[in-house]
Amino acid sequence: MTLPLIPPMLATSGSLPPPAADTRWAYETKQDGQRVVVYLPGDGTIRLRARSGQDITAAYPELHPLATALGTRSAVLDGEVLALDEQGRASFQLLQSRMGLAHAPARAARRAAAVPVHLVLFDVMHLDGRSLIHLPYTARREALLSLGLHGPAWSTPASIVGHGAEALRATAEHGLEGLVCKRLDSVYEPGVRSRAWIKIRNMRSEDVLIGGWLPGKGRLSGLPGAVLVGQRAAGRLRYVGGVGTGWSEAERTELAGLLREAATDVCPFDPVPATPGAYWVVPRLVGEVRYSTRTRNGMLRQPSWLRLRPDLAPGDAAADIPDDMV
Repeated sequence: MTLPLIPPMLATSGSLPPPAADTRWAYETKQDGQRVVVYLPGDGTIRLRARSGQDITAAYPELHPLATALGTRSAVLDGEVLALDEQGRASFQLLQSRMGLAHAPARAARRAAAVPVHLVLFDVMHLDGRSLIHLPYTARREALLSLGLHGPAWSTPASIVGHGAEALRATAEHGLEGLVCKRLDSVYEPGVRSRAWIKIRNMRSEDVLIGGWLPGKGRLSGLPGAVLVGQRAAGRLRYVGGVGTGWSEAERTELAGLLREAATDVCPFDPVPATPGAYWVVPRLVGEVRYSTRTRNGMLRQPSWLRLRPDLAPGDAAADIPDDMV
């Protein structure tokens, strides 16, 4: 059977629905992985396509047995490929070692032995030769659950209706990326970033030291495009990432003056980060940044600037980097 190519529906960043509308929404855990559309024509084959439409089937050999999970039934499924850390949480950094191997099946097989992946399924857009995209979320969810797709490397996680605030709090307490809110009456909109699906990331904040900056381009010419930040750990200033968002133009201009005053020819980070074109500063400016999570080597993911902390001394920005990341 020839199955239709269906680009995945995308969620819009936002906040929880108002309490009065809570029971009209379903809540699913937001996963930190690679979005994938699964094509099962019912002939014992499987095709996995990334959000870009690229065929990535060969990158994930442990998912190939899913080809026979539905027998001769055909389906197009929506899901996320995850790599789990020692605590059972999705780690995008681990997954990166598995991505990009679609054209190297032998390497993919070797990496699969070292870093296995798991596929979570959360929607079905086509089933038994019939399109389901015009059905509401509740009907598609019922159809998906009826398939009983739970296997050695794939599963269909639960969703809940209502109790959004409790669900979001639970994801934060368990160190998960966040929550996806889906309106119960929402149809599936292929390739559309829809307000019917809302994604909420759990963000954290920490104090950091500015140790350098990268010049801006275009309208930011002459201003810092990003600051390079670090935290003190094990007696040294560890580079933890570049922050390029979160300022107003006035704040960025003020920061440019402070960076000029702190200029130095010596990189304060140990080890020196690979940041071509960087300008270094004496690490005396403390700032607060917001971020989603840390990578396995302590880098901040998706950092954004919150504020300068003139009330803090440089020594107050000691790192809260776990020992195994130092």
